Order: sequence, then C-alpha cells, then structure tokens
Amino acid sequence: MRFTSPNPTDLIAAARRLQPHTVALRRAVHRHPEQGLHLPKTQSAVVQALSDLPVQVHTGQQNTTSVIGVIEGARSGPTVLLRADMDALPVTEESGVPFSSELPGSMHACGHDTHVAMLASAARLLAERRDELAGRVLLMFQPGEEGFHGARHMLDEGLLEVAGTPEFALALHITSTLDRGLVQTRPGAIMASSDVLRVTVTGQGGHASAPQNAVDPVPAAAAMVGALQTMITRTLSVFDPAVLTVTRITAGTTSNIIPETAELEGTIRALSEHTRNKLHGEVRRVCEHVAAAHGCTATVTIKDGYPVTVNDHEVSHRLIDLACGILGERHAEPMPDPLMGAEDFSYVLAKVPGAMAFLGACPEGHDPDTAPSNHSNRAVFDESAMVHGVALYAGFALQALTS
Repeated sequence: MRFTSPNPTDLIAAARRLQPHTVALRRAVHRHPEQGLHLPKTQSAVVQALSDLPVQVHTGQQNTTSVIGVIEGARSGPTVLLRADMDALPVTEESGVPFSSELPGSMHACGHDTHVAMLASAARLLAERRDELAGRVLLMFQPGEEGFHGARHMLDEGLLEVAGTPEFALALHITSTLDRGLVQTRPGAIMASSDVLRVTVTGQGGHASAPQNAVDPVPAAAAMVGALQTMITRTLSVFDPAVLTVTRITAGTTSNIIPETAELEGTIRALSEHTRNKLHGEVRRVCEHVAAAHGCTATVTIKDGYPVTVNDHEVSHRLIDLACGILGERHAEPMPDPLMGAEDFSYVLAKVPGAMAFLGACPEGHDPDTAPSNHSNRAVFDESAMVHGVALYAGFALQALTS
C-alpha cells in the first residue's frame, strides 16, 4: 500500500494549521490530569473538542469515561480504528513547564495528553475530508491504560460493534527518548506482557538471638531473588527473552524479632505468550522449592497484566512506508528492538490487524539518550512533534479508505 491521497505536503500543512488548537487542548488536559478509568474532566474536554465536527460521539456509561467517535465517509467501505489513551500517572510534576499539573500527585508523565490532542486534531482533518473516505473512522479515546485495562473494558462495552469490526488499527505513543518527529515501529512483538508477582514466605517467628529456635523466612526470601534470576538464564531461550524484577522485599517489625513471614513483589515480562506461560510455572516451582529448602512454605500469586503487544507484519511495514511518504525518510525508521514495557493496546491488536508506533519528542537541546524519560516527574515533550502525529493518524486512515 502506498501513500496516494491527499498530497503529503498538504497533510503536513493542515496539521501545522491546526497546531494552535492541538497545543491548546494538550495543555488544558495537562493542567488537569486524571488517573484510572474515571476521567470526567478529560472526557468533557474531548467531547467539547469534537462538538463542532460531523462526528457521532458515544461515551462510556458503565466501567469507563471513554469517548468513541465515528466519522462516516461519503461512500461505504471498511472501518479504521485510531486510538489515544487519556489517563495520567501518580507523579508530582517537576518539569518546570508553564502549564504544569495543577493537581499535586498527578501528572501526564507518559504523554497521554499529547495523544488526546493529536487524535482530536486528526479527527478534524479527517472530518474535513469526509468526501474522500470510502468507509468510516473509529476514534478510540481510552482511559485507564496505566494498569487499569481500559482497552479491555472498552472492548467489553462494545467498542468493535459501534461501527463494524475495524480492518486496521493504529495507536501512536509519544516518547522523549527519540529524536523530535521521528516515527519508529516494528513487525511482531513490539512490547512485552507484564504480570505482577507476589510471594509470601512463611516460617516461624522467634527471638533474633536464637534463630535455631525459629524458622527464619528472610534468608529464604533473599535466596529466591537470586534463584529467580538464575532460572531466567537457565530455562529460557536467549532468543525469546524475558525479564523478572523483584522490586519490593518486606519483612519484620524491629531489630530483635525474627518475623514469621517475608514478602516479595515484582513484575514478570515476556515477548511471547509461550514464554509468559512457561515463566508462570517456573516461578512457582522455584519459589516453593527454595522455601522448602529453608524449612518454609511459599504462597505464590501471579496477577495477569497486559498481554504481549504484537504488531501485524503487513500493517507495520505499510506504516513505515506511509511515514516516509508523509514525514520524509529521515523521520521514519524500523524500530531495532522491542520494549519490555507493556501496553493495553495489546487487547485491540489481538482482535484487529494493526500497529503501535512511537513518535519522538525529545526537547530541543537535549540528548534522547539522557532526556528525562516517560514516567519521569521531569518528563517534557516537544510539542512541535505533534504535527507529525496528527498527520500520521490522519494519513493512516486516508490511505486505508481512499486507496
């Protein structure tokens, strides 16, 4: 599939013309960040941004404050889904930007505010070109990406039934660790699964002066950390990697008491569902047997998080070609390696052929390798990159519905 309509120069020019609107919406959402599945102010801002457009708007009524928009083309044809997530993170902002969060403890540190603004402006570009569309565009404004399974909730509430099952899907994700305006994506696994591991090691408490009269769970828990890392390197193929990170160890109340229990918590990440499932069994085996070797027991709980995010091969290659055509060859390239972070757009890509792509927005004067990254309380995104995001969102839909 090649870029055919409209002219790439015209599309970039249109996105630049809308940049003041894009920036204004982004900053309004940034000032009032909301977390989780219920984002009433953000939902209202999106509905308002679409209110003067020929867009059929549906809002979430049960589990989420989602917004779904449908742009009907002039002729019948397939549906294309474009997604933007909307939620913020539990971070107190220290970026120093003049439109910083007005809510302590909450910040758009992952750039979802830019996603909202880019998709809203792309909707405006597409609405202006409805006569060219053979089919419809499904706009997915999604809450709850940061660990709340918002995409799954929207699917459960009938997202794919609103305008027919989409033929293609696209999500863009801004990042401060790529050059401004650069688009990267890759076929196959682009982001990992992510599951939460919790282990309770139970022994027998006692006095710290007489460990022989107790069963200390602390050495068992400490041994598990190393044993789990050894398990990763000795049971999994290096060509199908995984990451297991223990992020919290908790035990005891004071210096002279051997506690009865110790707790471990962390994440398990994999780039294939096969390895993900294998890891679950191996983690249980290691923890239970290490505990037994220390005279303790282990209760292992693994809470399923997001699946592996898998891009469709054909759509990924088309997207790179499209980005080259719209943005220029120096602004589009294959992504060399997947990320071990996780994304709930994985739920959509399990049902619809599509792709996730990353949009660079490293601030001017910063090195992408050292700039504060997504999720940092100091993260800053160069707003000029949003022009490329708006043009690519719109171009993706136009290409699919006019070729």
